[in-house]
Amino acid sequence: MRAHLITLLSGTLFGVGLALSGMMNPARVRGFLDILGNWDPTLVFVMGGAVVAMALAWLLQARMQRPIACDEFSLPGTTRIDSKLLGGGVLFGIGWGLAGLCPGPAIASLATNPGNVIVFIAAMVAGMTLFSFTERNS
Repeated sequence: MRAHLITLLSGTLFGVGLALSGMMNPARVRGFLDILGNWDPTLVFVMGGAVVAMALAWLLQARMQRPIACDEFSLPGTTRIDSKLLGGGVLFGIGWGLAGLCPGPAIASLATNPGNVIVFIAAMVAGMTLFSFTERNS
């Protein structure tokens, strides 16, 4: 139960941060990507804050014997750069540029403006389902 509560609080904090920073606004994201036009640097500061927070989290984790709400850490291993990673990055970038949303802000936007993001969410779920299906059958 404790782990679920921590997950809920973390997700809520993340969603509030996205809302306060304006990252749920696709126009702001598109403005960041428009480097030759009316460039909006706001996302640089959001990304910088995320990098600092993650660096601190890694330093803290290195000093901990075990997580607060679990028996052991479950950290991903390092993998090589392959065609799946590159293809996924390209698809993510195209979707981010066209929609001005990525999965986190899109899901957070379901709480405030679901009509504008439901097509994006449906496409995202379809893509994850297709990937899962192709991975099982390969």
